Amino acid sequence: MIAATEAISLLQTQLWVGFVVLLRVGATVALLPGFGEQSVPARIKLVLVVAFTLIIAPAVPQEPPAFTIENLMLLSMTETLSGGIIGLGVRLFILALQTAGAIAAQSTSLSQIMGGAAIEPLPAMGHVLTIGAVALAVMAGLHVKAAQLLIHSYVFLPMGLFLSPNDVADWGLSQIAYAFELAFLLATPFVIMSVLYNLALGVINKAMPQLMVAFVGAPLITLGGLFLLFLAAPIMLSVWLSALDQFMASPLEVRR
Repeated sequence: MIAATEAISLLQTQLWVGFVVLLRVGATVALLPGFGEQSVPARIKLVLVVAFTLIIAPAVPQEPPAFTIENLMLLSMTETLSGGIIGLGVRLFILALQTAGAIAAQSTSLSQIMGGAAIEPLPAMGHVLTIGAVALAVMAGLHVKAAQLLIHSYVFLPMGLFLSPNDVADWGLSQIAYAFELAFLLATPFVIMSVLYNLALGVINKAMPQLMVAFVGAPLITLGGLFLLFLAAPIMLSVWLSALDQFMASPLEVRR
């Protein structure tokens, strides 16, 4: 009887630890690229959350407080918010890539081609870059990096504690600014090509007013945009993956 009582007590403790870890993992996985996409069925997401929890729970460096109603309510809020902060920080890199694709598509007059190919309405360039980035991140071990990030998160986001609102605001603003900076950096070749194209079009129109340069140049900018995407996509995805790895190594760093 004593052994059975100890076993039941140990099981209850492990279930409580698993539940607390599940709160943070669930909020993170819901926003994680590849795993938290709208196209992934809810049952698959639930299986992924449970799988991550089974991996992370034994490695958590701290024990949760004892099970009480007050601790349950507190941990439900703090752990969900902590997981949401981590997941949102990673998700911003996908939004940066989508923004870069939208800038590139607008610059090359390809913004309306296959705009509804994805669940979220994106230009074709943004859709291609997003799919390629998610595939590249998963092939590069996104699941392993995410598990390491969640385990390490208990060091800088302790269990049961709220972050300072000022710190969260500063971090959020810096991450959003960095996402737009990264988006413009990735789309720079297309912006430069667009400027050169419109400049050349203006010079030709000034020299030959009778020529309908817009109709002549439209196929050229389309072909040039597709060819530039073919050349620049590997470099863009490499830069994006490097930025994502830097974030996952130090997620709460305030970027200036």
